[in-house]
Amino acid sequence: MENRGSAGKVIIVAGMFIVSVWLVIFLFLNSATLKEIAFSFYSYRDPLGALAEKDSVQLVKQINSVNKKIATLQKRIENLMPYGPYMVVNTTKNTFVLRTRKEIIVEGICSTGSYVLLDGGKGKQWMFKTPKGQFRILSKIVDPVWIKPDWAFVEESLPVPPRNHPDRYEYGTLGDYALSLGDGYLIHGTLYQRFLGLPVTHGCIRLGDEDLKAVYKNLDIGSRVYIY
Repeated sequence: MENRGSAGKVIIVAGMFIVSVWLVIFLFLNSATLKEIAFSFYSYRDPLGALAEKDSVQLVKQINSVNKKIATLQKRIENLMPYGPYMVVNTTKNTFVLRTRKEIIVEGICSTGSYVLLDGGKGKQWMFKTPKGQFRILSKIVDPVWIKPDWAFVEESLPVPPRNHPDRYEYGTLGDYALSLGDGYLIHGTLYQRFLGLPVTHGCIRLGDEDLKAVYKNLDIGSRVYIY
């Protein structure tokens, strides 16, 4: 009985060996290299690679979707831009850009509000800041005359004259041109061009002579001015 059992085991092992040999021969005949044979025995599907491939496809789809949204937003922004020339003023850097949708006409330095608080007593105070937001040119003036407000006299410790008093009219201070933004705020020139680029005004926007000339020439009544 033991001899029969041993013989059976030998037959089984021999059979497995013969099958393995024939399998190797078959793979060898149908494979270009031993590397392919080894790959057939020991390779397996890489689940992480498959997952990464799937994630890459999803990532590409998401990127394409975001790019489409960006393009749509850019078109919407362009549609909000004026067709004609407009002006953008940066009160933090005291710079400006005069431009159209397609090109910059001129850019440079300017001066905006100083944020100085002037106390006139009796509850009167003035904060000299440039207003922020979207504005339109309301009027254009050649050889503007500055009609001095009350704070101009308080600032110099002078008595405040009545309205329409000759002391309120000052010539040549605002340069050759002025463009009104409303509420007394102007884009104008200055006698103190060495201070351009600094926050030294009482709220108006000061420009150099050549820049002011370009702004006056290109901006019409109704043109937009963006201040931030």
